[in-house]
Amino acid sequence: MFAVAGVTGNTGSVVARELLAAGQEVRVIVRDAAKAEAWRARGADVAVARLDDAAAVARALHGAKGAYLLSPTPVTSSDPLGESRAQVDAMARAIAESAVPHVVFLSSIAAHHPERTGPILTTHYAEERLSAAARDVTFIRPAYFLENWRSVFASVKGDGVLPSFLQPGRAFPMVATEDIGRVAAERLLAGPAGRQVIELAGPEDYTPEAIARALGKVLVGREARVAPLPLEQVAPVLSLFGVSAPMAALYREMYTSLHTGHVDFERRDGAVVRGKVGPEAAFAAMAA
Repeated sequence: MFAVAGVTGNTGSVVARELLAAGQEVRVIVRDAAKAEAWRARGADVAVARLDDAAAVARALHGAKGAYLLSPTPVTSSDPLGESRAQVDAMARAIAESAVPHVVFLSSIAAHHPERTGPILTTHYAEERLSAAARDVTFIRPAYFLENWRSVFASVKGDGVLPSFLQPGRAFPMVATEDIGRVAAERLLAGPAGRQVIELAGPEDYTPEAIARALGKVLVGREARVAPLPLEQVAPVLSLFGVSAPMAALYREMYTSLHTGHVDFERRDGAVVRGKVGPEAAFAAMAA
């Protein structure tokens, strides 16, 4: 049996789906049992636990031969790093107590850096804590999520404009959550193999202009225009989406380091793994 967190989100749902399709027993970990009824109908067991509740997570992991875990970004928190680290600490205690033999954890590009990466600092901390707690652990370090562009769908549909904090003309590694979940499921099925790091990107790197072409084709049938935004606008723009000021400051730090190249793959353990899903397919699935 495999335990899977995050099934109400993008990556965890793919992991659980892939494991069930492979004929595996799955226990989904949710905060609200009502949100797991669809998974129960598909044959999954359900464990109710907050990821910051070490005892509850340990119970959810008990008897599992592998687990997929992640630390959701607390975008409205007044202390996002502190809150995330407390959650990671709880998961580390749960892993040690349950003795689950293999953990696959959703980390991030640039998680090897201890500074200047904004919200990615949480995954750096998680890699250190979980490496000490888990018997065998695989860290999936994906690039910039293609799903991050979902927030500009309305602008592309309404004005044909793609607002972007990423620099025009420069290709950045990006990846679809479909690929992340698929690779995570594959690693769980492969079983323990010591400490592993898998750096993951899409089929190729993409400029904002390439994203505009894909979004325009999917949403309005014509190419969208890129409207670059200065980094000074990160906080004001994100506040419109309910992001707290401390979290917005972390995102500005991340975008700054994307521009300077500080946020990039480590490439220590070999070549970056390339996924299968490009922007057009990813956006079509989101728009469906």
